[in-house]
Amino acid sequence: MSQVEDKLKEMGLTIPEPPPPGGNYIPARRTGNVVFLSGVTPSRPDGTPFAGKLGRDLTVEEGYAAAQNCALKLLANLRKEIGDLDKVTQVIKLLGMVNSDPDFTQPPAVVNGCSDLLVNVFGDAGRHARSAVGLATLPGGVAVEVEMIVEVAD
Repeated sequence: MSQVEDKLKEMGLTIPEPPPPGGNYIPARRTGNVVFLSGVTPSRPDGTPFAGKLGRDLTVEEGYAAAQNCALKLLANLRKEIGDLDKVTQVIKLLGMVNSDPDFTQPPAVVNGCSDLLVNVFGDAGRHARSAVGLATLPGGVAVEVEMIVEVAD
């Protein structure tokens, strides 16, 4: 087990099985030492989609948990692509999309669920550039979708 997975275990978290793509795309594309990860959406512990609109149906805390779930799914797809998460040298960029009520102004607080997890497990290598945007809708009405770009060792 990797050091990253050990840290997650200490936090009471585990990486799920990689989710299947929801369309005609691949979950990850590596070019050189950079891996581009397609967006993932959250699911509840029973496997159902974590749906709802932030600011209307869901609280910031619930959105934070949904974004944290996205981080775990991104790590699942990354591990499948590179084999060992200890090969990560830098999380470069996140794009966090939040299904938001028109008056909801806290997408960054929601996407922190993903960002905080990455910094907690990778340390300074987990610090990244980021965009966190509110959108009118997301696929299936899910609360959050996050994509990631990562640098890895050979």
